[in-house]
Amino acid sequence: MSLETDLLLDRRRLKRRLVFWRVLSVIAVVAAVMTGLQGTGLTPSGAHIARVSVNGLITEDRKLTEAIEVLAGNNAVKALIVSINSPGGSVSGGETLHDAITRVTARKPVVAVMGGLAASAGYMIAVPANRIFARDATLTGSIGVLLQTGEVSGLLEKLGISAESVRSGPLKDEPSLVRPLSPAGKEVLQGVVNDMYDQFVGMVATGRHMDPAKVRMMADGRPYTGRQALSLGLIDAIGGEREAKDWLTSEKGIPAGLMVQDVTTGGFARQAVSSQLGPMLQDVWKMLISQSVSLDGAWAVWQRSGN
Repeated sequence: MSLETDLLLDRRRLKRRLVFWRVLSVIAVVAAVMTGLQGTGLTPSGAHIARVSVNGLITEDRKLTEAIEVLAGNNAVKALIVSINSPGGSVSGGETLHDAITRVTARKPVVAVMGGLAASAGYMIAVPANRIFARDATLTGSIGVLLQTGEVSGLLEKLGISAESVRSGPLKDEPSLVRPLSPAGKEVLQGVVNDMYDQFVGMVATGRHMDPAKVRMMADGRPYTGRQALSLGLIDAIGGEREAKDWLTSEKGIPAGLMVQDVTTGGFARQAVSSQLGPMLQDVWKMLISQSVSLDGAWAVWQRSGN
C-alpha cells in the first residue's frame, strides 16, 4: 500500500472520529439544557399530576421547598402526590415542608402516599394532605420531639483533661459535651422541646380535624402500623399511588390516566448520585453529628429503642 493511500485512510478515520465527537457534544449540550430547564420548571408541559418524593432524613431544603411552592400557582398541575419514605428529621425542616404543602392544598387537591416508613417529621409533612394513604405495614405516627446530646466529662477526667468555658450567661453553654447538664439547663431545654411538641400536635390537630386533646393521647412518641393509624384516624385509607390516583379521579374530578410528573430540583447527574448515595450519607451524618445539639438541634425523628 502506497504512502498516499495510507494518508487518505488516516484522513478518513480522523474525519469519522471528528464527526462522532461533534455529534456527541451536541447531544450532551442539548441534554444538559433540557435537564437544566426541567430542574427549573421551565420545560413546557400539559396538564399533569405532580409528584414530590421525600426520602431519607428530612432537613432544610430550600430548592425543594421553592419547587413545591411553585406548584400552587402552576395551572398545568391539577393535583399533587406527596410520596414519603422517611424516619423524620429536623423539626424546622419538617415544618418548612409542611407549610409549603399546606399552601398547595389551599389551591388544589393533595394526597400523601406513605411507603415503608413515614414517622415523626415524615408524618408531619403528610398531615396537610386532603387524604393520606399508607400500607398495612407502614410505620407512621411517632408524634413527638427529640433533643439529644453527648457528655464526655467522665472520659476527660480519666485522661487528665479539663475544660474551661467563658460564657455570657449561666445557660449559654447548655447543653455541653464537657460537663453534665445542670438542673436549670435541663428545665430550659425541656421547655423548648415541650413548645415544639405543642406545635407538632397543633399541626396534626389542624390537618386531621381532631381535638388536640385526642391527638395528645396518641402522641407519646410511639409508632403505629398503617392499620393501627387508620383505626386512630391518623390516615384515611390503606393503599398506594394507584389508590391515591383513583381517589383523585372519583372525588376531585382529576381525569383518569393523567400523567404523573416528578418534581425535580437538580440536574440528571445530581439526581442519579443523590438517589444512590443520599440515603447512605444521611444515615452516616445522623449517626455522627445529630447526637450533639446545635441551634437547630431538635428532631422529630423515629429511632428504634435499644435492647
